[in-house]
Amino acid sequence: MSERMPDHNFFANLIWQIADLLRGPYRPPQYERVMLPMTVLRRFDCVLAPTKAAVLAEHARRTGGKLNEDALDLLLNRTAGQRFHNHSPLDFEKLKGDPDHIDRHLVSYIKGFSANVRTIFDFFEFETEIEKLREANILYLVVSKFADVDLHPDRVPNEQMGLIFENLIRRFNELANETAGDHFTPREVIRLMVGLLFIHDDALLATPGTVRKLLDPACGTGGMLAEAQNYLREHHAAARLYVYGQDYNKRAFATAASDMLMKAVDHNGGGDNVRFGDSFTDDRFAGETFDYLLANPPFGVDWKKQQREIEREHDKLGYAGRFGAGLPRVNDGALLFLQHMISKFEPVLPDQQKHGSRLAIVFSGSPLFTGGAGSGESDIRKWIIKNDWLEAIIALPEQMFYNTGIGTYIWIVTNRKERRRRGKMQLLDARDCWQPGGSEESKRSLGDKRRHLGGEDIARIVQLYGRFEESEASKIFANAGFGYTRITVERPLRLRYQMTTADKVRFLDACPHLLDDVQAVDAAIGREPLADWDSAWATIELVLRGRGSRWKAAEQKLFRNVFTVKDPAAAPVSIRNPQSTIANPFEPDPDLRDFENVPLTEDVDAYFASEVLPHVPDAWLDRSKDKVGYEINFNRHFYKYTAPRPLAEIDADLKRAEEEILRLLREVTE
Repeated sequence: MSERMPDHNFFANLIWQIADLLRGPYRPPQYERVMLPMTVLRRFDCVLAPTKAAVLAEHARRTGGKLNEDALDLLLNRTAGQRFHNHSPLDFEKLKGDPDHIDRHLVSYIKGFSANVRTIFDFFEFETEIEKLREANILYLVVSKFADVDLHPDRVPNEQMGLIFENLIRRFNELANETAGDHFTPREVIRLMVGLLFIHDDALLATPGTVRKLLDPACGTGGMLAEAQNYLREHHAAARLYVYGQDYNKRAFATAASDMLMKAVDHNGGGDNVRFGDSFTDDRFAGETFDYLLANPPFGVDWKKQQREIEREHDKLGYAGRFGAGLPRVNDGALLFLQHMISKFEPVLPDQQKHGSRLAIVFSGSPLFTGGAGSGESDIRKWIIKNDWLEAIIALPEQMFYNTGIGTYIWIVTNRKERRRRGKMQLLDARDCWQPGGSEESKRSLGDKRRHLGGEDIARIVQLYGRFEESEASKIFANAGFGYTRITVERPLRLRYQMTTADKVRFLDACPHLLDDVQAVDAAIGREPLADWDSAWATIELVLRGRGSRWKAAEQKLFRNVFTVKDPAAAPVSIRNPQSTIANPFEPDPDLRDFENVPLTEDVDAYFASEVLPHVPDAWLDRSKDKVGYEINFNRHFYKYTAPRPLAEIDADLKRAEEEILRLLREVTE
């Protein structure tokens, strides 16, 4: 190794070369099972090296004493000058001294860590991998190679270490072909989200002694948590930000927890800021509120496994629980994450030093518009917008994420809007704000990530957002502009009556006891078609009354079904139910039923009179079926009409293309 190698890419590549040793016993998507815990272990080893002797001496002095394990851990952590320690006499250099028993020594070394680190390696399930590496006879080689990688903080600062993790995790995600954002969000996207999150809080964060809390309930490997703290250190050094995270992926959780331990981050208490568990069914932060929330939940992830518990909370607790507003379809739980985060909003009570909350979350396009009026998705949007919490939505460029090229959107949701933003929502189109290449450092594509946000792009988006002005890229709407009433438009049922021998046989097969009545009806009305069912049935009722017959409702219904057909030229059928609440006297035809979405800003009756009746004069509204829905049709608001090219221009291009093809063919045949 050269004397000075500060570039994080160098170390990431060096570690990646070690991963090649795993080829055979492991498939490339499985490399992370070894490489992430080994990288963490080597980093811990380097961080603790300067105080190793002091920790061993203190441990020896305290062994057999009256301190319990927790108290001893705290004491030895202080001796190590970290939030963790290792009291094993082993380190990476000494592990190389006994190749034949390196598996036992490595397990013993890990057990020498404080409880918080042992828990991390339990979640890595690393003892299983140690045994697998031993059986493949490559454990000693892997440990030896890592021993040669100097990850001491003097050589690799915390920020560089974070970039190494980011690089490795991105590569592992690509190999595993995971859903975009499942563990990893591009750093520049996080910077933008954090900038938007803190945009209005300069005065609050500049107050000496300010302490704020931030939660990421789908934290993955902790990138958002780290970037939020970086932002505050750069812009508001006097403020303290305690960050918290939860994730249900064991290795992602273990990586985030170890990253938090290694970095110089603010911790509130014992350092259990990152917790393991499913945020939907095992909320590890239940009852807590936060000033800020960040998340990039997996796109399009289903919640079938959690369905029973989520539905139980929705039905039993309603708005007193987390999911009272509604449940989205089971194949996309994105809006469940949003409701979960909103449930952790702090109330706005300035006299109690409670200043409300702000959240930023990354979504695909689906939560904007999926689900019509009355659906779970629409009801959730309605709840958020009617409460005036949705402050803005920013459309990001496509091809921004490592494992998908789809369009993505940042939602900013808050219960403490600025006065000028109240009752309004901003849509910001940043789809043209990008630079080619996967990152600032690498201009080549990184998986599906072919674009990135440069520093100027981020600054421009934040400025457009902060100005809150109408422009080509920024549109401002009243909240009601995203709502609509779904009205039911009915048209009358029109039936033509006619008795035929075949239909007569079919009816009597079902109701043979009505033979005499049917014969009487046949004789009275005859076999000619009648285009007015009301009139035909009135005659039939007279015949039956004269015979003293009373048919059951089911028999009447069957008779009409058998002996009538729909005919647009027939007269409308009147409603026979005196309890009907429909104002129109005619029975509606379900096959002709239609629906119209009328903006909340328009009068429904006026819209119906001007837009529907001129085209369908026999229609009427059934207002008892009205439903209010909300959707955010982003593309409609930013649609740009492009005039088609003149036909002569297109013909000329085609002719040139044909001539070029003929020229190439001649070259081949000559």
